[in-house]
Amino acid sequence: MTTAVRVGDVAPDFTLRSQTGEEVNLKAVLGGSEVVLYFYPKDNTPGCTTEARAFRDSHEVFREMGAEVLGVSSDSVDSHNDFAQRCQLPFRILSDEGGRVRKLYGVPSSMGLFPGRVTYIIDRRGAVRHIFSSQVNPGKHVEEAVKVLREMREEGAGEGSV
Repeated sequence: MTTAVRVGDVAPDFTLRSQTGEEVNLKAVLGGSEVVLYFYPKDNTPGCTTEARAFRDSHEVFREMGAEVLGVSSDSVDSHNDFAQRCQLPFRILSDEGGRVRKLYGVPSSMGLFPGRVTYIIDRRGAVRHIFSSQVNPGKHVEEAVKVLREMREEGAGEGSV
């Protein structure tokens, strides 16, 4: 059985294809920014659409804080492409067909049936700084991510880092 990733752990590296078919490697993205990595159950479902649009609507806030948003579900690249266009997503969503990366992170199922909805905040060094899990409150994932990134910025300002 896979052990769930916890705060303080190094985020497991992976490479997955985005909605455009490009390969995205976590370690490469981390070189230039923090990452808001969110796992969601399924494209074009009400809760996942709400969550994706909330991340879309806060995209500029994340960019200003130097963070990149990456969404992950087990849907296909084609499904992601359709979903990203319908929701006008300015960030990449990654296809984890077979759920390998979901298992690598130990993202739990909800009620034992549905893929869980979990967000990880990962700093530039690759350390997991915060984990938020809520299946029923998709919009809260964005609020939590913004709050934690602001706290990280304040921490960094106090240490004289960039």
